[in-house]
Amino acid sequence: MAAAAAAAVGGPQPPQPEVSTQGLALDKAATAAHLKAALSRPDNRAGAEELQALLERVLSAERPLAAAAGGEEAAAGGGGGGPGAAEEEALEWCKCLLAGGGGYDEFCAAVRAYDPAALCGLVWTANFVAYRCRTCGISPCMSLCAECFHQGDHTGHDFNMFRSQAGGACDCGDSNVMRESGFCKRHQIKSSSNIPCVPKDLLMMSEFVLPRFIFCLIQYLREGYIEPAADVPSEKDLNKVLQLLEPQISFLEDLTKMGGAMRSVLTQVLTNQQNYKDLTSGLGENAYAKKSHEKYLIALKSSGLTYPEDKLVYGMQEPSSGTSTLAVQGFAGATGTLGQVDSSDEEDQDGSQGLGKRKRVKLSSGTKDQSIMDVLKHKSFLEELLFWTIKYEFPQKMVTFLLNMLPDQEYKVAFTKTFVQHYAFIMKTLKKSHESDTMSNRIVHISVQLFSNEELARQVTEECQLLDIMVTVLLYMMESCLIKSELQDEENSLHVVVNCGEALLKNNTYWPLVSDFINILSHQSVAKRFLEDHGLLVTWMNFVSFFQGMNLNKRELNEHVEFESQTYYAAFAAELEACAQPMWGLLSHCKIRETQEYTRNVVRYCLEALQDWFDAINFVDEPAPNQVTFHLPLHRYYAMFLSKAVKCQELDLDSVLPDQEMLMKLMIHPLQIQASLAEIHSNMWVRNGLQIKGQAMTYVQSHFCNSMIDPDIYLLQVCASRLDPDYFISSVFERFKVVDLLTMASQHQNTVLDAEHERSMLEGALTFLVILLSLRLHLGMSDDEILRAEMVAQLCMNDRTHSSLLDLIPENPNPKSGIIPGSYSFESVLSAVADFKAPVFEPGGSMQQGMYTPKAEVWDQEFDPVMVILRTVYRRDVQSAMDRYTAFLKQSGKFSGNPWPPYKKRTSLHPSYKGLMRLLHCKTLHIVLFTLLYKILMDHQNLSEHVLCMVLYLIELGLENSAEDESDEEVSVGGPERCHDSWFPGSNLVSNMRHFINYVRVRVPETAPEVKRDSPASTSSDSLGSLQSSRRPRVLQRENSGTAQVFSLVAERRKKFQEIINRSSSEANQVVRPKTSNKWSAPGSAPHLTTAILEIKESILSLLIKLHHKLSGKQNSYYPPWLDDIEILIQPEIPKYSHGDGITAVERILLKAALQSRMNKRIIEEICRKVTPPVPPKKITAAEKKTLDKEERRQKARERQQKLLAEFASRQKSFMETAMDVDSPENDSPMEITTAEPQVSEAVYDCVICGQSGPSSEDRPTGLVVLLQASSVLGQCRDNVEPKKLPISEEEQIYPWDTCAAVHDERLSLLQHYFKDSSCLLAVSIGWEGGVYVQTCGHTLHIDCHKSYMESLRNDQVLQGFSVDKGEFTCPLCRQFANSVLPCYPGSNVENNLWQRPSNRSIQDLIKEVEELQGRPGAFPSETNLSKEMESVMKDIKNTTQKKYRDYSKTPGSPDNDFLFMYSVARTNLELELIHRGGNLCSGGASTAGKRSCLNQLFHVLALHMRLYTIDSEYNPWKKLTQLVEDTNSQLGNEEQKPEVPILYHDVTSLLLIQILMMPQPLRKEHFTCIVKVLFTLLYTQALAALSVKCSEEDRSAWKHVGALKKNTSDAEKSYEVLLSFVISELSKGKLYYEEGTQECAMVCPIAWSPESMEKYLQDFCLPFLRITSLLQHHLFGEDLPSCQEEEEFSVLASCLGLLPTFYQTEHPFISASCLDWPIPAFDIITQWCFETKSFMERHAEQGKALLIQESRWKLPHLLQLPENYNTIFQYYHRKTCSICTKVPKDPAVCLVCGTFVCLKGLCCKQQSYCECVLHSQNCGAGTGIFLLINASVIIIIRGHRFCLWGSVYLDAHGEEDRDLRRGKPLYICKERYKVLEQQWISHTFDHINKRWGPHYNGL
Repeated sequence: MAAAAAAAVGGPQPPQPEVSTQGLALDKAATAAHLKAALSRPDNRAGAEELQALLERVLSAERPLAAAAGGEEAAAGGGGGGPGAAEEEALEWCKCLLAGGGGYDEFCAAVRAYDPAALCGLVWTANFVAYRCRTCGISPCMSLCAECFHQGDHTGHDFNMFRSQAGGACDCGDSNVMRESGFCKRHQIKSSSNIPCVPKDLLMMSEFVLPRFIFCLIQYLREGYIEPAADVPSEKDLNKVLQLLEPQISFLEDLTKMGGAMRSVLTQVLTNQQNYKDLTSGLGENAYAKKSHEKYLIALKSSGLTYPEDKLVYGMQEPSSGTSTLAVQGFAGATGTLGQVDSSDEEDQDGSQGLGKRKRVKLSSGTKDQSIMDVLKHKSFLEELLFWTIKYEFPQKMVTFLLNMLPDQEYKVAFTKTFVQHYAFIMKTLKKSHESDTMSNRIVHISVQLFSNEELARQVTEECQLLDIMVTVLLYMMESCLIKSELQDEENSLHVVVNCGEALLKNNTYWPLVSDFINILSHQSVAKRFLEDHGLLVTWMNFVSFFQGMNLNKRELNEHVEFESQTYYAAFAAELEACAQPMWGLLSHCKIRETQEYTRNVVRYCLEALQDWFDAINFVDEPAPNQVTFHLPLHRYYAMFLSKAVKCQELDLDSVLPDQEMLMKLMIHPLQIQASLAEIHSNMWVRNGLQIKGQAMTYVQSHFCNSMIDPDIYLLQVCASRLDPDYFISSVFERFKVVDLLTMASQHQNTVLDAEHERSMLEGALTFLVILLSLRLHLGMSDDEILRAEMVAQLCMNDRTHSSLLDLIPENPNPKSGIIPGSYSFESVLSAVADFKAPVFEPGGSMQQGMYTPKAEVWDQEFDPVMVILRTVYRRDVQSAMDRYTAFLKQSGKFSGNPWPPYKKRTSLHPSYKGLMRLLHCKTLHIVLFTLLYKILMDHQNLSEHVLCMVLYLIELGLENSAEDESDEEVSVGGPERCHDSWFPGSNLVSNMRHFINYVRVRVPETAPEVKRDSPASTSSDSLGSLQSSRRPRVLQRENSGTAQVFSLVAERRKKFQEIINRSSSEANQVVRPKTSNKWSAPGSAPHLTTAILEIKESILSLLIKLHHKLSGKQNSYYPPWLDDIEILIQPEIPKYSHGDGITAVERILLKAALQSRMNKRIIEEICRKVTPPVPPKKITAAEKKTLDKEERRQKARERQQKLLAEFASRQKSFMETAMDVDSPENDSPMEITTAEPQVSEAVYDCVICGQSGPSSEDRPTGLVVLLQASSVLGQCRDNVEPKKLPISEEEQIYPWDTCAAVHDERLSLLQHYFKDSSCLLAVSIGWEGGVYVQTCGHTLHIDCHKSYMESLRNDQVLQGFSVDKGEFTCPLCRQFANSVLPCYPGSNVENNLWQRPSNRSIQDLIKEVEELQGRPGAFPSETNLSKEMESVMKDIKNTTQKKYRDYSKTPGSPDNDFLFMYSVARTNLELELIHRGGNLCSGGASTAGKRSCLNQLFHVLALHMRLYTIDSEYNPWKKLTQLVEDTNSQLGNEEQKPEVPILYHDVTSLLLIQILMMPQPLRKEHFTCIVKVLFTLLYTQALAALSVKCSEEDRSAWKHVGALKKNTSDAEKSYEVLLSFVISELSKGKLYYEEGTQECAMVCPIAWSPESMEKYLQDFCLPFLRITSLLQHHLFGEDLPSCQEEEEFSVLASCLGLLPTFYQTEHPFISASCLDWPIPAFDIITQWCFETKSFMERHAEQGKALLIQESRWKLPHLLQLPENYNTIFQYYHRKTCSICTKVPKDPAVCLVCGTFVCLKGLCCKQQSYCECVLHSQNCGAGTGIFLLINASVIIIIRGHRFCLWGSVYLDAHGEEDRDLRRGKPLYICKERYKVLEQQWISHTFDHINKRWGPHYNGL
């Protein structure tokens, strides 16, 4: 042994290949055992050295990579072993050494025994299916592997299945991340106690070998790393190195899977600093080690990381206290190296802006040391391994190895610290990476495992400055893409913002870092540290300010922008992820009083940052025109923390608010956004392209609104509640640019707005005010109230599915906030406000999902238009909500007119915000309201009902929120009496409403009508001096007195409030500002403005009353209600919620005004007493007359229209009834082409193309629009009732041999084996698989019209869902899919009536006639158009199915094949119709397909072609059926030639079709009946024969005896006992019954046959034939089928077919034998038939017997039965391997017809360019396939060359599909949907019902 070891250590040469491998293995094992023994001794120094030497040689990193790099050295070095040989060799050695001489597998097992498996820790990569249970999770990132999930108990929990995007690890067993109740059975037991201690010697070798092995790996990594060139991505080279290292890393990964014992050894090795020093310092004489160390240093340097240079060598040096904990020194100094780290970013720093790049800005913030960013020191293997993992961009294998170690607690801490230490380096690598997506996923894969654990996060925060590192790294990352902000003051702005066009933002490269940050902020302990650390808060606000004002939009005024930038996606995503989500994270920890201090900190630094921002952009008080940015994260931080402070922390709002000036600045930008929204919706930004609309929509969209528009509106509410209301209101109207519009004059000029935008901007301004004053989201609503309001708003717009509601309701984005989607409160609110509408089907096949719709009381009391307007992304949704509301009111009878948005009483305000209501009581607003009311009354242009609605809403709000005591007219705030006295005395709306305004002086263009009047002398004296604005020349022109006064103030903004407003005591007043431009008319002709004085003499009250008259269209329509009923004033019942239109709104307001003050009441009464003269007195009479006439005319027109519509609707309805009920074959009207009145001589057809009608003729034939399709539905019938289930485990398999198709196939091949081929092909039918089914929509067209129609389709370039080249088209009338035209045979359609006279001729005569008629050869009719078409349709029919389904003959191309195929087409169509009727004819009535049956025409075509073939009269079965053949020897004659098929083995239904189709058409009824009678005798004989085989020997002899006794009675031929005994005696002459051994008897049914059971058997045997025959008779002769009970079906059909004598009495039990009518003596013919089988039986009794028992009772076809729960299917199939390619398919699918498992789109299973699903659809369904896609839960239909997505039959608890399993909720089978699917499959209506088809190009 020693010798071997010495040889191994000493011999430098590589092991020679000649030594046999086995020898080597022994050699290694021996060496290992020896070393282990040596090391086990107390003094093991020698052993250790020996082992080191061996390892040194085996694990040297010098050879293998050199081998990998160049081939020649490889041959030399590896001894010809090729590149991989050496590594494999090394691994073998390691395994032997670890096992210490034993077997490696036994060693693994031994180590596993010591595994205290408390944690699962299974690591998975992307696309793995995992579970998340919100009920059990403590951290939102918690996830479980499928096994742990299914073994735990999660019933009733809120869980879902998901596909991992970045990879993850199972948290089962980790109580830091999930509650213990959710652990699975394996990890519930804290089993550490009972695990024995690990024996020392077991892992001793590992401790020696592994450090060396890991070092070897690190050397490989150092060796292989090549710094990528600046421009060329070098993933290829790195990947090559990684591929070579695959076995080593896998080896390590396997070690981690050995369990806890091995993991702790690995942890020791990886974290031991001494080992690392000894091995890697690069000292010593080994040159290779030196070189390796240098490579490492170079790599460090090139990464922009410095290696601390010291006089001492790193290995010995004590870490200096400063860097040991990697203290955060923060940011780059002014001289810092920040800019020089990666040169690639800097190329454009020279300021060349030639390429249109904006200049990047570099910050130098503070003079902090660079250590976070630049210093890295490695002190252990773990640290260097992570370094290389990052350098190689996180290879999956390495990540998995590092994560697999995490269950070891000590390792977890060490690794987390190492990860944090490398954080900055990770960020740099990520920024440079070309594959940043993959890399991001891998980073998060790691970090989410580390930072989700609060304990760990806290520890690292305290010990490693985690927060400082993260914030600094984020800041540093964003600094690389800053540009100068162009907001406000473009030239002098000092503010910098991120450039949204940079890859960093565009590709979301920052998300791993941000998501880590959000993750750690969700831990309270960490968030507390953050909120307490002032330095961090300052840095963070600095970071947030980079996003403040990004992605600035400038309004294009001249031409459309050339290139629409899509950067706004990046901007919104960045604000949401990098600013808003951390904000919500912090807010979630500020919920209680004790946290006030945090809020004060944040608010303080936020305000400081805002102040800096205002300074940086040089903002004073006017925003720059035509600019808007949607991104104000600093404002939103401030707003949300204010809201939290008031709502949860009971902070006094004023203590955290800044001074008035700051408030004025704060409100400007959010207000600018609101005004811009209105501008965008008014199409004023249309030249900026669609993207600006996109921004406006994203801003209010559900995922963004609570981080964007809600905080903005809240901030504006706060500002409004604290600022002077006049100032605020005037700012609003100025921002919305509608100041000029607010004039009493009928004409005005607007300097800042085009006339066409005025109306929508005015609506926008008023709507904004309404929202501002009525929204209470942050002003006092509780969370549940908010949730309810949001839900009601969404439901009012549209009915919603559960998942879309979850998506649309803005959740508080922080997962720990409590309103988790799907949480308890969500469900309870939902059930309170909505009703569930279960999923329904429309017959059109479109399947509805389960929907929630608002309850009636919600419409009645909670519908809130304000909330709806705030939350709609599309304007049309507001209209939709109003329409639904109107419909509700009409339906419930509450209001029949056209209602206005209802007024809803608001919840009370939080006391802190009471000031908001002052807006409603300021003179400025009152003047605006007065002006607008007046303008509306005078019908000025640009005003809408919407404006009036909003005006009334505001008045009503003011009355609702008026000051308590009216007499107490407010004393103005400081300073002397305020202005506007001329307008209104005070500021209370209640008193101002009654104030009369007499004259107003306005400035109008000279052309205005007002100018003509003389002004009354009284007012001329007082005029208002014009206010000049020194500040800007472009000033708004003011016209209207009162409002003019208000808005003149706008210019004087900066003055203190007391001086803001100029005063005048005149009744009329005006303001003019110099105008610089006039954009309406040519410069020369600008109309001069003159002053006009209007006589008004109205108050708000009088205007309202006149408005009431105007709205109702009657004079004096308003009558104060309290005059009749004084009670109204004493106990006013004003509902909280009122429906109605403008008239009711005015009445409500007047009542409220009267209630609030006696004065108002009196004045209202006075106004009503003065019967007001009409406003413009002259015109009205004429106008009224006109309007009345107009009304009358309109009314008449309306009635006419109604009448027309009704008529049209009834026509349409009748058309639909006849033509369109494709989908419901059951309830069809029995309409038949053939049931026309007898006097019509010829059938008349309408052509749906040319519209002419006429008969079908030889030269111009008409045809039926038909769809031919191959079908295997019949072949799927089975003979037992038990449904087949979809297999969901390996044991369950489906075998197809009990299907109808398989049985028929077997029978045919059996016959072909023993009998003559041509005879076999007449004895059966084919088409059970791949039969051709013909269906029609019932519409007809001329065949030449059809041809030109096809031509036009061919030239039509529109993409159709069908292929015209394959002859496909849609019916021109009903658009049903079709692919051929079936010619209609000319002639009468009542011809049959002539042939239906009962005939008294004897059956013998008829038999002869039939024979003669069949004998006549059917020459093909002369070459007419009709015959050509017949030929071409026959060709179509043949081409519909595949060759293999047509050719069954042994001799290819034999005519027998065609013959068989043709009559089988008839059989297929009859059988399918039978199935559509439910498998029997009990329902009777016309054909189920009603007028749409085409069997008659089809029979003509088939008969025409079949008559071309004659059957030799020798072989015509008719002979054998009706004559006794004398010469019986001919059949036994020559042995070489196979015999004919005995007649008893023939399929009777096939014989029927052959006989009928061989007759000349049209067929006479008597001949038909004759054929049926003859065939029935054969069928009955077959039934008796089958029965005789089925009974036991005793039964047989008993029956034989009984029958023999009765043989000579009169009706012996009609007694089944006699016949049975005769058949038995005849057949027993052959060897038929002798073979039965005892084993047979066991199979036969044990009960003795009673006469009843025998009768039933015989009837069941014959029924299928009777059904098909009756159907055939019905189609050929147009007779209706009688309906009946199931038990009497046989007798009813028999009499209908004429088998039963008419005088037959039905008293005694019915006996099937009584239908027999033997053409020649029964016993003779039976003898003859039995004799034919005898010779065959003698040789092959078994087969003979099998052929006699024909199974004819097939059950209806069904799809496979599916399990209740989708998960059972998913778990079995999504990991199942494909049987063909043995891989797990990417898209697995399973066939619902036969259960075959296939790869969808899988190239692996492709055969001759056909993918597997398409191939299977051809083999299993002759071109129709129904597949369930396992990973998507949807069903896909393949029909020929097209496919469509059908939908899902699995729905969740809320009746919703989950396509692609995105939501991952449990899904349950929806039986109704599955039934619909099955129905469409059976009735072959996929093509008609499903609309969205596309070609699959054989690629599925």
